[in-house]
Amino acid sequence: MTTPSLQDGIDKAGSPIELLWKPGAEPWTPEVVEREYAGWRQEQNAWHEGVALLNLSHHMYDMWIEGPDATRLLADHGANNFENFAVGQAKQYIPVTKDGNIVTDGILAREAEHKYLLSGVPAAQHWVQYHGERGRYDVSFATDPSSAFRPGGGDPTLFRYQIQGPLAQELVERVFGGPLPRTKFFHSAAVGLDGRAFRALRHGMAGQAGFEFIGPWEHAAYVHEAFLKAGEPLGLVQVGALAYTTPSVESGWIPSPVPGIYTDPELLEYRRHLPLFGIEGKRPLSGSHFSEDIEDYYCSPYELGYGKMISFNHDFLGRDALMKARDDVRRTKVTLVFDADDVREIIGRGQDPGFHLTYARHRVENATGLVGVTMQTASIDPVGTVLSLTLIDTEHAEPGTEVEVVWGEHPGSATDPGADLGFPRVRATVRPAPFNQHARTLYRRNA
Repeated sequence: MTTPSLQDGIDKAGSPIELLWKPGAEPWTPEVVEREYAGWRQEQNAWHEGVALLNLSHHMYDMWIEGPDATRLLADHGANNFENFAVGQAKQYIPVTKDGNIVTDGILAREAEHKYLLSGVPAAQHWVQYHGERGRYDVSFATDPSSAFRPGGGDPTLFRYQIQGPLAQELVERVFGGPLPRTKFFHSAAVGLDGRAFRALRHGMAGQAGFEFIGPWEHAAYVHEAFLKAGEPLGLVQVGALAYTTPSVESGWIPSPVPGIYTDPELLEYRRHLPLFGIEGKRPLSGSHFSEDIEDYYCSPYELGYGKMISFNHDFLGRDALMKARDDVRRTKVTLVFDADDVREIIGRGQDPGFHLTYARHRVENATGLVGVTMQTASIDPVGTVLSLTLIDTEHAEPGTEVEVVWGEHPGSATDPGADLGFPRVRATVRPAPFNQHARTLYRRNA
């Protein structure tokens, strides 16, 4: 039986929107990891005030790209600067379509001169592998899907543990018997623990210091136990799947924007290549902002805040479109701080709303109408309210600007996109993204 393709799904549904629009869709949370350990509030506070351990081993899709043409392939389809990409360094990889719309980003680590590891949401991996195979590049690919999709189950190839928070450095020194080698942000160093070799990637989230430790799965249990034991005197808190999804809201990273691949006639073969039951066919859209045109959900890397990472020192797919777009960026990434009273009344129905997470596209309005769209919204206990990463019209992006978020779920194509459905409105104030000042002014500055 032939596996249905993304294009098959679009044809059967009638349009990309008919395929993807799922009102009230449950938000994604990492697989395998417990939803909570100490409770989402304590876990969020741990990386602000103490030290937290996060297990990233199961939800990352990994693809190794190796061969003499590995750098050329990635540079031909990525807007990053590859001239000074050192072995041991990682970058946020930015693949775009010929129209300059982002496919989705990923974390690209250079493991050797001709070998890279691309990790994250698999849309970027699908894009690179497709072009690598069709373009006859001298490269090979090896993949390890996330634990929810790994054929036959089994363990991941790699473990990934993050240590984050003000006490992260102290914990690391306890585990390794001293400080690690000085390492730039998003660069890694080789480390060892009782004869077990792995790597330490200098990392951080929500503005806090930290490391991501990456190594062979056979060492996973030993390394995990070492951190737990050394962290007991410091009050180490393990972070569950609920809290894990929230630091990106403070750090300013928008996860999984809609890939700009659904409408271009030149990408028909690509859509026929992609499986229907992959990320491109199953990541749902929902919220109060409904449009029949999927292109209304596409994003430019400039809108997502990636402008400083784009390099025009080489030719790449989408280069001309990005050059034209750089001086005319329509929307700006901001953080919306929801009014706490409205959150209790509307989201909590008059009570403490507890944990809230959504990736819904909610309308952001002022007196003139639509001015923006939310991308990810979550409860942030240390802030005392809900924050939302949002793309907003540039003229309304000034910090302190007051707007309203239309809170509801548009039912879809059977209802006029502009219909007044009586949804309540949550007052919100525009703040910068990243929301956290340290993240905004220091560690994200040269990411």
